[in-house]
Amino acid sequence: MTLEGNTIYDDLGVPPVVNATGTKTRIGGTLIREEALEAMNRAAEAFVRLSDLQAAASERIAEATGADAGYVTNGASSALTLAAAACIAGDDLEVMAQLPDTEGVPSEIVMPRTHRNGYDHALRVAGAEIVDVGANDYTLGTGSENTEPWEIEAAITDETVAVAYMEKPYTRPPLETVVEIAHDHDVPVIVDAAAELPPTENLSKFVEQGADLVAFSGGKAIRGPQSSGILAGREDLITSVARQHLDMHASEPVYDPPESLVDVDDLPGVPRQGIGRSMKVGKEELAGLIAALDAFIDQDDQAVLDEWHDRAERITGQLEGIDCLDAVLANAGKTDAVTSVVVTVDEERSPVDTVSLVGGLRAENPRIFVGADDVHQSQFTINPRCLPDDQAEYVIERIAAHVGSGGE
Repeated sequence: MTLEGNTIYDDLGVPPVVNATGTKTRIGGTLIREEALEAMNRAAEAFVRLSDLQAAASERIAEATGADAGYVTNGASSALTLAAAACIAGDDLEVMAQLPDTEGVPSEIVMPRTHRNGYDHALRVAGAEIVDVGANDYTLGTGSENTEPWEIEAAITDETVAVAYMEKPYTRPPLETVVEIAHDHDVPVIVDAAAELPPTENLSKFVEQGADLVAFSGGKAIRGPQSSGILAGREDLITSVARQHLDMHASEPVYDPPESLVDVDDLPGVPRQGIGRSMKVGKEELAGLIAALDAFIDQDDQAVLDEWHDRAERITGQLEGIDCLDAVLANAGKTDAVTSVVVTVDEERSPVDTVSLVGGLRAENPRIFVGADDVHQSQFTINPRCLPDDQAEYVIERIAAHVGSGGE
């Protein structure tokens, strides 16, 4: 199997990718649903006031997540930036116009140190200062927790506008504990759950646990436009997001956004163009995300997970027959749901080391991307989510060719 001549990328002189690593943004996330593509094409045929469309999307996101309201962003990263901006500015138009300059404005976001990651830059884009607490004791095996609840509480001051939480099956303290502490001090909690779907129930899980704002990717499991995201949460905070995101180039006498999204009666005037203006979402992405979310909710979660698991089992069995390789089923580490394949290369017997094998696969045409986070441990992973059966066979063939021929 090859992809040569079958894609627009060949026409553009760009190597296409066989995706054996999952919903990674760097290789296009996932394949958009047919329902979303149809909705995007229909949306491109007419004009619409984007605030009306965002208001409609807000209702659907609220229904899906159990939150007061929702908002469509251009990716989970911008959802986090807008969440931080809402927590900093609230309903203050002057502060909104000032961001990301937070001089003289409370702007600290408390975060457990082991939740810190490269994506928390999205919070700082809004002008937030992250105050991390705790240590790395549990990971190092010292017998202590990484972050004790009292450390989060002690870090909350008059300068604190939010507590941030990176949701993974293994993150601690438990979200409910963090929420209780934050809410005791009237501080909202922002949850980064960008990659925490499936299962579908996670759409509402974190809201049910008390989170005030939850960010999801729209271009991963939901399979909406890759440049889309979802922010679900408290109505007042979503209202602040809308005020900082929507196009505000309007004359005050005719400024009349949807009341359900932006209540003009609560405003002293028209907001300035906010920090979210550079993160605008087009009518096509909005319509596509709504359609994809509806389809995602309607799909049979277990059937999809079983399909991925069965594919992972077949891949494991075939890789086990290749000399120098050991393959086992494992959790993907992103959610509790998705099975992946962990492959260990016996570098003493293999004609190529793991780095050369993974790099060689990526240099082919089509490029083959496998998970490379653990190449330093002579391991790579194969995720079945974005890998049809015929492409899985091709990946196995190419891996066997590299191991059997020294990469030629």
